[in-house]
Amino acid sequence: MDFLTQTLSGFTAMSHWEYIAVGLSMAYLLLAIKESLWCWPAAFFSTLIYTIMYWNGALLMESLLNFYYMYMAVFGWVVWRKGKAANLNITSWSINRHAVLISLTTVAAIVIGYVMQNYTHADFAYLDSFTTCFAVVTTYLVAKKVLENWLYWIVIDAASMYLYYEKGYYPTLALFIFYTIMAAWGFKTWYEEYEQSQAKPLAQL
Repeated sequence: MDFLTQTLSGFTAMSHWEYIAVGLSMAYLLLAIKESLWCWPAAFFSTLIYTIMYWNGALLMESLLNFYYMYMAVFGWVVWRKGKAANLNITSWSINRHAVLISLTTVAAIVIGYVMQNYTHADFAYLDSFTTCFAVVTTYLVAKKVLENWLYWIVIDAASMYLYYEKGYYPTLALFIFYTIMAAWGFKTWYEEYEQSQAKPLAQL
């Protein structure tokens, strides 16, 4: 009951700009799953709002992260728009390629986590660093239409849920439960399309 009460109270306390940003974030996810080019404008304007909101709230790292998301929204728009003409399809990376990516990102997250743990007042420094570093990498995977990006998001969102629960950010926790479900649906949708695209060349033989 406390969780529900605090979650509802948190949503009630949100500003209209936060509601707009949340709505645009949900629109981004739905459109990305549908592979709609318009997911990127939704992402751009939602992260623009968050960038300004976090900056005004003195959450500088969160603001910088969302500024990066703004850049990636532009990058994603360009890549998907060019890819539409060139038939940019969903691709799947090899296990070895993912292993290298995960290893390098993990090293970066540990280094950043160590700095945050020992030289700042950050809570959950390592967990926060892991979710941030992998979110940066995974956003790039979305832009390149790599199938496994959704699996990364499921892990990132699940870890973030624990972080927000421990910090008492219940409205954000509720949103990330939704994001996790959407990421699972996104993987299922993209996987089915990927399988169909792989079957077409075989059917033509």
